[in-house]
Amino acid sequence: MGRIGISCLFPASWHFSISPVGCPRILNTNLRQIIVISLLAAAVSLLYFSVVIIRNKYGRLSKDKKFQRYLARVTDIEATDTNNPNVNYGIVVDCGSSGSRIFVYCWPRHNGNPHDLLDIRQMRDKNRKPVVMKIKPGISEFATSPEKVSDYISPLLNFAAEHVPRAKHKETPLYILCTAGMRILPESQQKAILEDLLTDIPVHFDFLFSDSHAEVISGKQEGVYAWIGINFVLGRFEHIEDDDEAVVEVNVPGSESSEAILRKRTAGILDMGGVSTQIAYEVPKTVSFASSQQEEVAKNLLAEFNLGCDIHQTEHVYRVYVATFLGFGGNAARQRYEDRIFSSTVQKNRLLGKQTGLTPDTPFLDPCLPLDIKDEIQQNGQTLYLRGTGNFDLCRETIQPFMNKTNETQTSLNGVYQPPIHFQNSEFYGFSEFYYCTEDVLRMGGDYDAAAFTRAAKDYCATKWSILRERFDRGLYASHADLHRLKYQCFKSAWMFEVFHRGFSFPVSYRNLKTALQVYDKEVQWTLGAILYRTRFLPLRDIQQETFRANHAHWRGFSFVYNHYLFSGCFLVVLLAILLYLLRLRRIHRRAPRSSSAAAVWLEEGLPSQKIAGTL
Repeated sequence: MGRIGISCLFPASWHFSISPVGCPRILNTNLRQIIVISLLAAAVSLLYFSVVIIRNKYGRLSKDKKFQRYLARVTDIEATDTNNPNVNYGIVVDCGSSGSRIFVYCWPRHNGNPHDLLDIRQMRDKNRKPVVMKIKPGISEFATSPEKVSDYISPLLNFAAEHVPRAKHKETPLYILCTAGMRILPESQQKAILEDLLTDIPVHFDFLFSDSHAEVISGKQEGVYAWIGINFVLGRFEHIEDDDEAVVEVNVPGSESSEAILRKRTAGILDMGGVSTQIAYEVPKTVSFASSQQEEVAKNLLAEFNLGCDIHQTEHVYRVYVATFLGFGGNAARQRYEDRIFSSTVQKNRLLGKQTGLTPDTPFLDPCLPLDIKDEIQQNGQTLYLRGTGNFDLCRETIQPFMNKTNETQTSLNGVYQPPIHFQNSEFYGFSEFYYCTEDVLRMGGDYDAAAFTRAAKDYCATKWSILRERFDRGLYASHADLHRLKYQCFKSAWMFEVFHRGFSFPVSYRNLKTALQVYDKEVQWTLGAILYRTRFLPLRDIQQETFRANHAHWRGFSFVYNHYLFSGCFLVVLLAILLYLLRLRRIHRRAPRSSSAAAVWLEEGLPSQKIAGTL
């Protein structure tokens, strides 16, 4: 009969065996075999529960880590710890057309993972208020006196110097970026203003400020920075952690031959200001062009950049379409509309001998103004009198020619090239006028519904002006809504609708637009994207310093699991050894009486007792 022998690396007397015949007959199994089988079952159970516990623990840690990152962004209102030597700082000055604002940002030491970006946040003072300051007028006002620019901007830099710890000044980058107001100046005046900044600022401040840190940025750059800032706050540059997260398949620019990768879906942005409208979104797939001319135009509208600190890594390479349309902002559009009304009405009156709009009694009937409201247009010393009819559909039809759409494929406003959007797998945020049009009066900001918005806009336009004024006096509209908003809400609602659906070709059934003023209760400026992009190589310093520590931390994380199993195994071996030792002692004690009696018998027969031990 075959037997299965199990022998530990212990003394030879610790050998035991299990008979296959005894396996089916559990009741006949001796005590030692039962103990061994029980110990093996306990070991398997312990290892199984160890795996379950570790998996649950690390799963909870992963979820907790994700929640902590989300919570940090939502409740990022704590004062910045300026005594912490591991906190770094960065400064961006936004030199706009009406004024200049300075933003101070901060971030902790990089975690050493080259796949992660810096965790940049807006610095907050001891009162938990963002460290921001604005001055007027715009920097372009000094076009004829550039020598005064450094004195003009000094109050902003003094403000930043007071908040950034003195010991950190020399390693704090300062960026002075000029936008719309400076773009319209001649290049010679732009250069003179920048020269004054680059010459005088290093004399009075010891921030990290080089020649490339002061420049006039293009509308394309500004749009890219805004897109980066929004998606950074939304967490769209982080790694995929949940199966239910929206993802997109991306052909990484510059590596079309390689396979597409999956990463988090980024959000597009729509921003309609008073003068211009801007759209920016990621183009995940390689695009094709209808003609070489269209391809040449597209090169000026598509931006390809790497947000990662390692240029050889493509994980954070993005292809973003950015287009800015001057004259398509809410106020500029109304001005264009009134200019068209004035010129066409004057021309018709001259040709047909009519008096339309020349007196209050014969006003021009404007479908884009609320019902029965009276308004005026004054040009060249002449006055055109208007009266609103509140016809939303007719207003939309009237302003459609202002879109300047063409019959070419893949085009938007003014016939400008626009790469295709995968509407079924996309998300957009609408800011400024997109939010004001939906929220200030109609009170339906947030998730956009074209059908509901159209009904609300129609009702508003068709409501008599006297009733709208009464509602305004009763405080039924948003606190910052004024009479100007009420007067032109009908026009701007129609303009926003047409720009979004006809100009940018979003279907009426599109439901992934969110109109917002803030993201996570924070107003996100393009300056956040600028500091994130321009400091993208800074983590290399921390990565080099933390390489050994990171590897050591990785080994500790691995050895935790390994040592857990090792401890369990050693514990079982020791327990088994103790039990076998106890069984051996029990066996010895049981044989002791029989050995004593046997020795007595052999002694009676005259045999030496030494040989008795040898026979055992």
